[in-house]
Amino acid sequence: MPLHNKKLRNIYAALLSWRRSHREKISDERFVLLISFLVGIFTALAGWTLKWIIHTIEYILTHSFSSTGANWLYLIFPVVGIGLTMLFIRCIVRDDIGHGVTKILFAIARNKSKIKAHNTFTSVLASAVTIGFGGSVGAEAPIVLTGSAIGSNLGRLFRLSGRHMMLLVGCGAAGAVAGIFKAPIAGLVFVLEVLMIDLTMGSLLPLLVSCVTATAVTFALSGMGSVFEFHLTNAFAVNRIPAYLMLGAVCGLTALYFTRTMNWLEGIFRRIDAPYKKFLFGGAMLSILIFLFPSLYGEGYSLIELLLNGKSMNEWQEAMNGSFFAGHAKFLLLYLILVILMKVFASTATNGGGGCGGIFAPSLFLGCIAGFVFARVWNIYGIMGIELSEGNFAMLGMCGLMSGVMHAPLTGIFLIAELTGGYGMFVALMMVAVGAYLTIKIFEPHSIYAMRLAQRGELLTHHTDRSVLTLISMDSVIEKSDKALYPDQSLGDIANLVANSKSYVFPVVNRQMQLVGILRLDDIRHLVFRPELFTKFRVAELMKESPAILRCDQSMDSVIRTFDRTNAWNLPVTDKEGCFVGFIRKGTVLSTYRRILTDYSQD
Repeated sequence: MPLHNKKLRNIYAALLSWRRSHREKISDERFVLLISFLVGIFTALAGWTLKWIIHTIEYILTHSFSSTGANWLYLIFPVVGIGLTMLFIRCIVRDDIGHGVTKILFAIARNKSKIKAHNTFTSVLASAVTIGFGGSVGAEAPIVLTGSAIGSNLGRLFRLSGRHMMLLVGCGAAGAVAGIFKAPIAGLVFVLEVLMIDLTMGSLLPLLVSCVTATAVTFALSGMGSVFEFHLTNAFAVNRIPAYLMLGAVCGLTALYFTRTMNWLEGIFRRIDAPYKKFLFGGAMLSILIFLFPSLYGEGYSLIELLLNGKSMNEWQEAMNGSFFAGHAKFLLLYLILVILMKVFASTATNGGGGCGGIFAPSLFLGCIAGFVFARVWNIYGIMGIELSEGNFAMLGMCGLMSGVMHAPLTGIFLIAELTGGYGMFVALMMVAVGAYLTIKIFEPHSIYAMRLAQRGELLTHHTDRSVLTLISMDSVIEKSDKALYPDQSLGDIANLVANSKSYVFPVVNRQMQLVGILRLDDIRHLVFRPELFTKFRVAELMKESPAILRCDQSMDSVIRTFDRTNAWNLPVTDKEGCFVGFIRKGTVLSTYRRILTDYSQD
């Protein structure tokens, strides 16, 4: 073993030894506070590094581009970025690192909060190349996965319990959001709303420590200013309440379009089997869209700055620079509406083609444009005789889209307030966020992050019973056995099996090991101890149909509902082919439930 690896092992052993010797003086709860502080530092450094790499690559590639004519390199750079990312993931990482927040939700619900060590840096590198070369996605979800991976691996390093591991995963996510957006409250709220980690006094302090630490480190590295410069004009007014509510509904419908179109497009990419075909399809779609609409290049934060602070058509029309619409101010609204429609295609093509990125930035981008377009149309037609500030409504739209896409109104409210310093519009932010959230909830019960896990019953929620059941894996409660009966066996064979087994229920299978029935000891007790009957009865005559058959891929919530419906205490489990796997006993599930509930409820 190389010397440096030996040194690392010695350092690790020394740390574990120190932790064991100080466990009585420093409880796990206090030790988690120390770890959460480190998580905040490391996460902020990772976020700052990611942003610096993205901006450096983007500047090198595009700083000399024309603002009035077509830039043909837009057809090349995005494809190169996706290609390099795909090669990095397939040849070096050799693991899927996409859908960052969904991976965190899955890790919490089904993998004991364990996230692979490579996620502490691979998402940063992959998303930096993807976005720097023009990928139309955001850097925030990858850095949230990075932060959670840092928290998870620090927890594993010091062999903390599952409850503390879950908390550190949340600390990493909270620190990532707080650091990259300079928004500590939003980081805390994001963990509560999106990652479904319950707020108790035991979890509040570590989350706050990570958020404050990450924000402070980011301030030290990049200055005290907000992420987006914003100057409030025409503060909240009662007569504009109808406009705020209508914008909320518009944002909710736009979020619905974004969510459903992205799911549809991702389905198309999933049906393409060969990676190079996905790359060609996604790369071609992305490069053509960016060539036609340069605003789709990268995160799009420059357009957000423009729409937030622009005051006149002379400034707003800069949004069309580099496109075929440049110089034609009368086409501004048409251009922006087309950008809204095409953004979801560009974002999905980026990830589907092999790139790496999230939907934080696309949500902010779309919301800003939607709010601006809403206010501009309102003013052009003089609706209700009230003039709206395009900049204010661009900010409100960002809140609305994020609330709708993520199903997280509180995150939307606090994030946008902290991002822009727009606290003077706090009531309006609340109205738009609630309106958008209620609108999309009519059509979509789960956020874009959670819907896949919800469909498989693997989503952790604030519903205590369902959350605890989600944390129970099928494998942990299945009692597997290789002792089975065949329909043509005799009562004597049954008696021999009973004499050598502690079970009182046995599976009956065919020669392909497919379950055909069950045999309960209580049903044959009056026969099994009478040797004179051993050759007169066959298993096929004595077996019964099971009141229900469970599947290996079934959710624990549905398992419990099946037990309640059938009033059974033992049910057989089969795989997808119907082959017998084992039995689940209701008592085993309940005792596991109690153990997990006790573990995760300690404060």
